[in-house]
Amino acid sequence: MKLVVIGGVAGGATATARARRLNEEAEIVVFERGEYISFANCGLPYYIGEVIPERDDLLVTTADAFKSRYNIDIRLFTEITAIDRNEKTVTAQNHQTGETYTETYDKIILSPGAESVRPPFPGMSSDNIFNLRDIPDSDRIKAYVDKQSPKAAVVVGGGFIGLEMAENLSFRGAKTTIVEKMEQVMPAMDYEMAGLMHAHLKEKGVDLILGDGIEAFENTNGRLLVRTEKGETLECDLVILSIGVKPECRLARDAGLEIGELGGVKVAATMQTSDTDIYAVGDAVEVTDFLTGHATMTPLAGPANKQGRIAADNVMGRRSIFRGSLGTSVVKIFEQTVASTGANEKMLTRHNIPFVASYSHSGSHASYYPGAEMMAVKLLLSPSTGKILGAQIVGGEGVDKRIDVFATAIHGAMTVFQLEELELAYAPPYGSAKDPVNIAGFVASNLLKGDVRKINWNEFSELDPETDVLIDLRNKDELEETGKIEGALHIPLDELRDNLAGLDRNKRYITFCAIGLRGYIGYRILVQHGFDARNLSGGYKTFLGAKEKIMKESPYTPIWVGE
Repeated sequence: MKLVVIGGVAGGATATARARRLNEEAEIVVFERGEYISFANCGLPYYIGEVIPERDDLLVTTADAFKSRYNIDIRLFTEITAIDRNEKTVTAQNHQTGETYTETYDKIILSPGAESVRPPFPGMSSDNIFNLRDIPDSDRIKAYVDKQSPKAAVVVGGGFIGLEMAENLSFRGAKTTIVEKMEQVMPAMDYEMAGLMHAHLKEKGVDLILGDGIEAFENTNGRLLVRTEKGETLECDLVILSIGVKPECRLARDAGLEIGELGGVKVAATMQTSDTDIYAVGDAVEVTDFLTGHATMTPLAGPANKQGRIAADNVMGRRSIFRGSLGTSVVKIFEQTVASTGANEKMLTRHNIPFVASYSHSGSHASYYPGAEMMAVKLLLSPSTGKILGAQIVGGEGVDKRIDVFATAIHGAMTVFQLEELELAYAPPYGSAKDPVNIAGFVASNLLKGDVRKINWNEFSELDPETDVLIDLRNKDELEETGKIEGALHIPLDELRDNLAGLDRNKRYITFCAIGLRGYIGYRILVQHGFDARNLSGGYKTFLGAKEKIMKESPYTPIWVGE
């Protein structure tokens, strides 16, 4: 058996190590066109920001160490330029010597990765416009920042790398602006959850230009002018392009392998391509979305590692399958942690999958133990079964472990009713007797059981000012500290029963509080006294996340959020 692995990093390196562990006798040759067989590309922004001070810490392993441990033939700086499926050979070119030669194979595992999108904007030839995809990219950016000490930076794109670079450039003293074509950063999140991120970024001094794209770049007096499609002009010292990535499929396409509808290499659950002797893994492949069954691409290290292991299993005769991707992710933005798993509203709507959205807000651990931080949780669930379809969390400490519980629950086809019953570890420094996961289950289950009828923030446009009355159940000091919705009737929850006689039974009352609990209690009081009522899901906190869109679209006037 002779296995040729094309490309290293997450997918290729994992596949290589797994293949050797399964077959000590196989001849395994790895071709890597760069210098590094395996590096932590997710850590690159933090090296630029000097959060990770040592460059060598980014190297997962060196070629010499990998070769010594696994007895692998590793050929660095060598690119595979063609695959001859009939002759079962690959053509290799050594970029250091210029030598070109062929190598035979029995099986191939392709791990070419993806390349950064670099649109042909005018002015793109400027030497202070960068992409960040690998270690050489990070070396160029860091050298520029170290030498030039930029005062201002523009990051184009508000995805993972864009947000991490905005944070780390800020750490290096650059006033940073994010320009994002969408109305929000982090497309995996729904708008109102991203709104919480927008507020935090602005609080940390990062400017946001949303719903606007790049028109052109222009050099002037050693600086860059960034012109947007809507006429904004920004002056800066460097630009980071973080518009996205596209799969590197040229080799596969030229070899006649089937390419999927999204532009990635099409693979079976075994990671086998349309050629039975060629497998493909990582950012270049199309896989199945775990929930919808539709094709998806997930350029994340976790799925790439799993796919590499699965491909190696099948190459070596051990049946193994990839069951699909949930796209589980987490990102740090200054003091905020943002995480998601499964489907968002956009995906469910696109595939005509019915859903209910539920919001809850909980502390990361017991409130009486110092340092507890609030987290906003959004669940998407099936209205008929309560099956969990997706989850999103924005908060601080503890977000990461809760999103992992939700991801596990989705993988296990669990319902929100089962979330109520989960027995999770509790001690005051780490959680609460009612964990945020349980609370999310309680709130969602109440919806399905009919214990509460709610409206979400995006239903404000359907409210009729003549018949719908908002009741703010918060205390007076809360309104003074965090603002209010002008026009809402203010009755603190503990005074609601005493004020029922003054309410109009011909009106519909929309209760809300800070995070939803008092709104729910107020709702229960009203309906049991014969009033038509709804509860604003997620309360004022969720409203704030979406306030800009609400104020643009809602006829419920005047709606004004005080600061």
